[in-house]
Order: sequence, then structure tokens, then C-alpha cells
Amino acid sequence: MPRLAISPGESLYYEYTAPAEKDATFVFVNALTGSTGMWSGEICEALRSAGHGTLCFNFRGQAETEFGDSTKLTPDLVVSDLRTLLAQLDPPAPILVGLSIGGLFAAQAYLAGARAIGLVLINTLRKPSQRLEWINQAMVRLARLGGGRLVMTANMPVIASPPLLARMWDGAFSEEPYAPPAETDGLFRLMEGSLETNWDFPYEALDRPVLLLTGLHDRLFRVDEDIAELKARLPDAQEKVYPDAGHLIPVEAPAEFSADLMDFAARLND
Repeated sequence: MPRLAISPGESLYYEYTAPAEKDATFVFVNALTGSTGMWSGEICEALRSAGHGTLCFNFRGQAETEFGDSTKLTPDLVVSDLRTLLAQLDPPAPILVGLSIGGLFAAQAYLAGARAIGLVLINTLRKPSQRLEWINQAMVRLARLGGGRLVMTANMPVIASPPLLARMWDGAFSEEPYAPPAETDGLFRLMEGSLETNWDFPYEALDRPVLLLTGLHDRLFRVDEDIAELKARLPDAQEKVYPDAGHLIPVEAPAEFSADLMDFAARLND
């Protein structure tokens, strides 16, 4: 099990395959409730079959990582760890691909010095507002009451497409009671730490090509006017809208998503 040691008793779990033929490595940055499993199956297999490299990892606090009870799992820590991982592994021609807040982490890491030839932001663009702060605070309170399972149960109807909801229905409402997480629980600490996120990002400073992927069924975070405004601030951006997907595009449309990543890499190498 590959791990990158950060400090004594603290490490990141990662999965890395270098490019075989094409000079691009897709570096996947999770959402807070994500893991390498979102990328490592169909998506990474398709990319590797086409000759691309793949790198996915879990934040400290997510599965298979090591972290101390007193470590503050904040956005700054995630960004620092991403930069450290990229510096240590030095993947060829990295394309940073982030889902939700993971896209913001990827962009912040690039501006802080991480190398990248392009970025893919999946349902990332959002503006600071009272509405966004309300959502973020409410998610932390839900997590405090019932952990990540309660958060996902409450949010799925407003972030997922109908086909994904249908696939999840049978196991969504088990008799297993919701329970508050332990004080040392990594996911809860990540969510609590995420309240420090600065969503006022200088998009004008991203001097690399950016691919924006958004889903129409994301009714929680999607604000069309905000997406349009922030997209206009990017120097080199193209957007693809998935009419039949929501917030979790890699889960809802993995084959189409993989093809879009490969098309983006081809554009960067033209």
C-alpha cells in the first residue's frame, strides 16, 4: 500500500501509474467525502489504457491515511499535502482534476507553486455568499449529528441525477441508526475544517487552460449566474454542461467523463 510520509505518524495514501505513451498525468483531487475509489476503477483504467498516467490520493482524514488526533484538517493542510505529493512523485505533465471543493484545492495548489499544464474543475465554481455559508454550516451540523452517511442521505436528492438516485435507493434507508462521529473522526474534522475555506479565489491568475465540467442536476451548489461570472474571469476556459448528471459527474457519467479528459489532454498537447 503506497504511502507518502508527511511527518511521524502522518501519511497520505496514493495510487500512481506513470504515463506509458502519452505525456500527461491526470492528478485527481477528491471532494471532502471522496476517496481514490471514485477515480481508480473505470476512469483510471480508461485513461491508462490510452497511455496516460494517473495519480489519485486521499487527504489526511480520509480512508487509509494516517493523521494525529491534534492535527487540524484544514484546507491549507490539504493544499500543502497536494503540493508535497506532486513534488515528491514529480508526475510528467500533470493535469489537476478536482471535484467540488477539490477543484478549488487544485487551483490553490497551482497558484502556490504546484506544477500543472492544465486544470479540470468539476462543479467547483461558486461565489462567497450567505447562502453558501448556510449550506456549509448546515453540512457540518448534520455530520455532527449523524456522520457522513446522514450528510449524503440529506443531500443526494439535490445533487444527483434521477438515475443515480434510483441506483442508490435500495440501500439508502437502512435500519442502521445514524450516530454522531467520534471526536477524532477524520471526515468530520475535514468538514469542520472546511469552514475555513476561502472561496474568494483570484480566477484571473490561472494562466493555464481550464476545463469546466458542470451538471444541471446539481441543485445545491449550481448557480448559473455565478458560474458565468467566474468563467468570464478565467483567461483560458472552456465549459461542458452535462444535462443528465449532477454534482457527481465522475460517478454519473464515467465513460463520457473519461473521454472529455482525454480530449482535453489532446488539446493541451496540440
